[in-house]
Amino acid sequence: MKTTFTPEQLRDPALQDANDILRACVHCGFCTATCPTYLVLGDELDSPRGRIYLIKDMLESGRPADKQTVKHVDRCLSCLACMTTCPSGVHYMHLVDHAREYIEQTYKRPLFERLLRWALAKILPYPTRFRVALLGAKIAAPFRRLIPDPRLRAMLAMVPDQIPPVSRNDDVQVFPAKGVRKMRVALMTGCAQKALNTDINDATIRLLTRLGCDVVIARGQGCCGALTHHMGKTAASHGSAGRNIKAWVAEMDGDGLDAIVINTSGCGTTVKDYGHMFKNQPLAVDAARVAAISRDVSEVLMRLDLPEGKQELRVAYHAACSLQHGQQIKTHPKTLLKRAGFEVVEPRDAHLCCGSAGTYNLMQPEISGELKNRKIAALEAKAPDVIAAGNIGCMMQIGSGTEVPIVHTVELLDWATGGPVPPNLRKMG
Repeated sequence: MKTTFTPEQLRDPALQDANDILRACVHCGFCTATCPTYLVLGDELDSPRGRIYLIKDMLESGRPADKQTVKHVDRCLSCLACMTTCPSGVHYMHLVDHAREYIEQTYKRPLFERLLRWALAKILPYPTRFRVALLGAKIAAPFRRLIPDPRLRAMLAMVPDQIPPVSRNDDVQVFPAKGVRKMRVALMTGCAQKALNTDINDATIRLLTRLGCDVVIARGQGCCGALTHHMGKTAASHGSAGRNIKAWVAEMDGDGLDAIVINTSGCGTTVKDYGHMFKNQPLAVDAARVAAISRDVSEVLMRLDLPEGKQELRVAYHAACSLQHGQQIKTHPKTLLKRAGFEVVEPRDAHLCCGSAGTYNLMQPEISGELKNRKIAALEAKAPDVIAAGNIGCMMQIGSGTEVPIVHTVELLDWATGGPVPPNLRKMG
């Protein structure tokens, strides 16, 4: 793609990166075939190729973002299926993230939308605040049909039936390996996941220690920064990411780490991108060090001796976009589940997003709801006993629309190797 940035514009490293990405695009349109929003809406401007044209025009002109560009960029899920499909290697993720930052800086949204986005940024990344908000939402949930704004109704509809008590396993500490130590790893405990589902971290700790890992809960870690990063709030996202980098580097320079384990794939995609996020900044070296040893939990488990087993359970595996497209991890979870003895089935169109995508299901409830219904229908068509996924957002999204129990992949692997029955399975008998 031909671009017309001026030499003065290209002195900005962010615009130079955008220029390089844009010039890699050859207009082929392969991305439209796998774009969920194009599938639902049928609008070229709601495809990656269409958004690329809008972003190119916005950045080259240097003008403030306009309403049309904002509408179509906001509709992007950042599922990154287009990056898996693209034959030219266009790094759409970095381009749309830069566009969101530019929009945040130059476009004045309506007051209610600004307040809503401010509230999400100030609540979701902080587990204690999020718990308080969930308690308030549970009180309001029975009255959600009376609320006119669909986004507020969507937020109330996502409130879980039960808010789990705080898990003390998320406190700063070290869990020693059972038997011979094979690895020393830090576990990213996350933010929203600590409020919504404490069973995932608990199961991860049990499983990793059982397989020979010292598991470190580092002091000072928190939200990975993804939630605010994808809202264009760069200062907030870099603040969160910077705290994690300092926390994990302290462990790396102390007793050492073989890996930073992440069991929420949306976080994993962001943490693995820390090197790019902090390029040309004071934390650049440490950010690159952290990114280099960050691993999805399935990657670490593939390096350990997970015992073989036999389980009489049919598992429909949902591939989170952030795992299969963002991190290009496609087979590890299925391989591990099969090794543990589960029958694993996959839905049709497994490459398509479930519509969760961080805060997307809250900000774009209509499109998200259509994608959720498609995904649930495809999963239920496989007649599974249970659905497994590797991302808390997907679990909340899918679980809100089906009676089939949904659990994290590590919960099933923990159970298969001696741990307790996952609570969602126990509730379903």
